[in-house]
Amino acid sequence: MKSEISIDIDAPVALVFALAHNVEQWSTLLPHYVSSRVVDHDAWNRPLVQFVARRSLVPVLGLGLPVVWASRTWNEPDTHRLRFEHVAGATRGMDVTWRIEPRGEGACCVTISHVFTPRLPGFAWFVDRGFTRPIAGRTLATFKALAEAVQSTLPVATNQST
Repeated sequence: MKSEISIDIDAPVALVFALAHNVEQWSTLLPHYVSSRVVDHDAWNRPLVQFVARRSLVPVLGLGLPVVWASRTWNEPDTHRLRFEHVAGATRGMDVTWRIEPRGEGACCVTISHVFTPRLPGFAWFVDRGFTRPIAGRTLATFKALAEAVQSTLPVATNQST
């Protein structure tokens, strides 16, 4: 199963990439991430990061379900991509790519692609609709808010760079 979720952000590609690429800091930047810590590195020095995020169930009461997974992560600065290879948890085998692409002057579109083919029929759909989309959607919305807030504080000449 392949699914994608996107958001338009009124901030340059470089700014969004700068905010998002350091996944070990996500638990500091994203309120729904409880933890994002490096537990190991592979032969190419790519970090293995254990993530814990809350999947909101009753937002008004602050109730959420903790979701845990581990991903081999890396980023591609030349193409403004973030990559995640899920190696542990219910999403083991999921391949995730973030594409941060220009959209007009001083703006961009961030698209997260998830490719997941578990052995159990219907499980990918359940994971996508019940967990992946809600968590990824909140992650994108938070990075949009952060990037646009930072962008609004920059001088006008800096605001227009891509």
